[in-house]
Amino acid sequence: MGGNRQHYNETFKREAVKYVQEQGKSLEQIADELNVNQGTLRNWVGKYREFDNEPVNQGETLRQQSQLLEDQKRKIEDMEEEIAILKKAMHIFSRERN
Repeated sequence: MGGNRQHYNETFKREAVKYVQEQGKSLEQIADELNVNQGTLRNWVGKYREFDNEPVNQGETLRQQSQLLEDQKRKIEDMEEEIAILKKAMHIFSRERN
C-alpha cells in the first residue's frame, strides 16, 4: 500500500500553477495534461498563486461568476427602467396645472 508517490520540485509546481493561471482550461483538464492528481494541483494553486485577484479557472467558479454577471445585468436593466419611469413621472407631475 502507498506505492509509488511522485515527488515534484518547486520549479515544476510553480510552473504548473502559472500554466493553470494562463490557460482557459479547467483544473481537471490541466491536471490530466500534466499527469498530476487534481487535488494536488489545487493545493499547489492555493500555495503558489501569485495573482491574488486573478480567479482560478475552475468550471464551477466560472459558472457562478457567469450567473452573478447575468443577475447583475438584469438588475441594472430593471433599475434603468425604473429610472426612466421616474423621470417621466417627474415630468408629468412638475407641469403647471391650469
